[in-house]
Amino acid sequence: MRRPLIAGNWKLHCGPSEARKLALEIRNGLMGRRDAVDVLLCPPCVSLAAVGEIVQGSGIALGAQNVFWETSGAWTGEVAAPMLVDAGCGWVILGHSERRQHFGESNASVARRLRAALAAGLECIVCVGETLEERESGATERVVTTQVREGLDALDAGDWARVTLAYEPVWAIGTGRTATPEQAQEVHALLRDLVGQRAGAGVAQQTRIQYGGSVKPANAATLLGQADVDGALVGGASLDASAFLAIVEAAAVTPA
Repeated sequence: MRRPLIAGNWKLHCGPSEARKLALEIRNGLMGRRDAVDVLLCPPCVSLAAVGEIVQGSGIALGAQNVFWETSGAWTGEVAAPMLVDAGCGWVILGHSERRQHFGESNASVARRLRAALAAGLECIVCVGETLEERESGATERVVTTQVREGLDALDAGDWARVTLAYEPVWAIGTGRTATPEQAQEVHALLRDLVGQRAGAGVAQQTRIQYGGSVKPANAATLLGQADVDGALVGGASLDASAFLAIVEAAAVTPA
């Protein structure tokens, strides 16, 4: 059985003081309620230390929102994977649609970041998904297949144990629109089949595939109830402790 992962991507929100307060609310709200769910918080880099202090010993994992592929050097503004580990991170998000759209990250650069993160011992959420234009033109399968093949091509079977895929249709990121449960399941099943082709059926059945895209308490249960949806990568709702906790609760009570 795949244990669901609910991850909060705080994006460009919450400096250290605000992040500390939000993390504390989530930690206190989760006490005694997270036996069946893994919970991950991904604040901005400047708030990693603050959130790390709050979640230490709680079972809540700490992650970053991106990483560079070099370990050191003249790379102004970048953060290396060993630095994230030293800061207390166990996870990192890679290939988020906003990174692809606004900062020109390609499948090839996602692959380089993934290799660096795995080499440092980090667990990784690798995001894939299509734009509205691509979905309406019937290109969803081609787009996500290419993203998986080019972004995760270097993985061997052992690496997959530390990789979670996140399907995030770009047209549903921050728009209030959400893929229907059937749309999400269709792509998740495709992704699991792609993992099976690359790493074997056994690995595919163990690989977690999250849904991301305007996940809220109101739609969490129906999305998480799909056979191949193994959690959620939560954006805006993760900035509200009560909303985020409700999504975690939905994951805890939804049959696997």
